[in-house]
Amino acid sequence: MRRTIVMGALMFALSAPLMAAQVYKWVDAQGVTHFGAQPPQGTEAATVDTKVAPPPSGFPLPPRPAPAAAPSASDKQKAADEKVRQEVAQQEAERARYCDTLRTNLAQLKNNPRVRVADDDGEMRRIPEEERQARITQTEQDLQKNCN
Repeated sequence: MRRTIVMGALMFALSAPLMAAQVYKWVDAQGVTHFGAQPPQGTEAATVDTKVAPPPSGFPLPPRPAPAAAPSASDKQKAADEKVRQEVAQQEAERARYCDTLRTNLAQLKNNPRVRVADDDGEMRRIPEEERQARITQTEQDLQKNCN
């Protein structure tokens, strides 16, 4: 890969003098005009000036591309609106996941009277009926408050 890059750079550097070479003009025995990088042997050849002439004064120049404009106020507002929409969509998705978890927990609490939970030590314990009813009430309140 590196060898290819070096070869390409070398060829590019060596081609510059070839592009700047002189151009010769001559007329052969049949009266045909020829142009070439080397003058023919035994024929008189004239050197051709290859400089580009400036355009005539009445000739319109091609338009230049406009520089990249700074974002306008409306573009900034659109970007800010899109950012807010994305944040709201993310919050709605999180809220939907939270509500699904609450509904699943409520169903487990209502359908299973012998619920076991991990305590602070990581050991599983069965919660008493009063605690189960309190958790059901709290989960229903959370659903009413956050998921309607």
